[in-house]
Amino acid sequence: MRKLPPLNAVRAFEAAARHESFTAAANELCVTVTAISHQVRQLEAILGHKLFERSGRAVVLTAEGHAVFPMLRDGFDRMASAFAAIRPPADGDAITVSTTRAFAERWLMPRLARFNAAFPHLVVHIDATEEVRTPGADGVDLSIRYGRADRAGETSVLFSDRYIAVAASAICPPGARPGVDGVRSRSLLAYRWKNAALDSPAWSAWLAGADHDPGRDFRISWYSEEPLALHAAERGLGPLLCSDALVDEQLREGTLRRLDGPALAGFAYRLVDAPSAARRKSVTAFIDWLRAEAATFRAAPEQVMTRAA
Repeated sequence: MRKLPPLNAVRAFEAAARHESFTAAANELCVTVTAISHQVRQLEAILGHKLFERSGRAVVLTAEGHAVFPMLRDGFDRMASAFAAIRPPADGDAITVSTTRAFAERWLMPRLARFNAAFPHLVVHIDATEEVRTPGADGVDLSIRYGRADRAGETSVLFSDRYIAVAASAICPPGARPGVDGVRSRSLLAYRWKNAALDSPAWSAWLAGADHDPGRDFRISWYSEEPLALHAAERGLGPLLCSDALVDEQLREGTLRRLDGPALAGFAYRLVDAPSAARRKSVTAFIDWLRAEAATFRAAPEQVMTRAA
């Protein structure tokens, strides 16, 4: 029978020695730095030798630590190889996708169950942020970015959107497509754009192409965030001019209704991936699925056709 120290302590020592850092070892093993320090001290007490010299945050192997570390490192490498030989490749286990909060919440997530059903062995991590993440450099495999479709050096367009006016069904009068004058609301809704490089579609442009009472004084209620304005529209606080992609589910369900008026040109959702990620089968499968969903979205019964003049 082998006489071994506690394996958790051995594993903590091997990770700390390999990284030359208790903090990095803690991050790798998903424990606290205190736990790593405790496990290393436990191993040192059992062996009767110090394995590290500690100086502030820095750790350096002692002669005894140098003697034992290479054998432990090689042993863990052989164990990893043994298990890798009998389990599926780790390449396809997880995909990290970065996109805006609004797109993740309102277009991607309502469709994600279909991807999970088609690829049950793949896990999708969603990084919802307004910050631009660089695939391959920021821990993401794929970015879905919103902006102009003619940006050089980036991959092709997933689809382009259009801006339409919508309102909660509860404040709309009966009719196939109500006009803005018939909506029971004190004000129009709008949100502040975070990207100053884009000219956001404006209520003034939409009203110029819609039938409405020219004597009516439209007031605008501003929201700092796009998701807040979308939630406000769903709660009947007023009509909102927004991307058709972000209200597709609500239009189909009937909780929101499109108002009679034009569809203004929007921007494009573009796929950007790292060169190394492009060769991964898991990322390729997710991109193919995204394209199929985008095609289905655009082929659905027309919700956003520009009103005939």
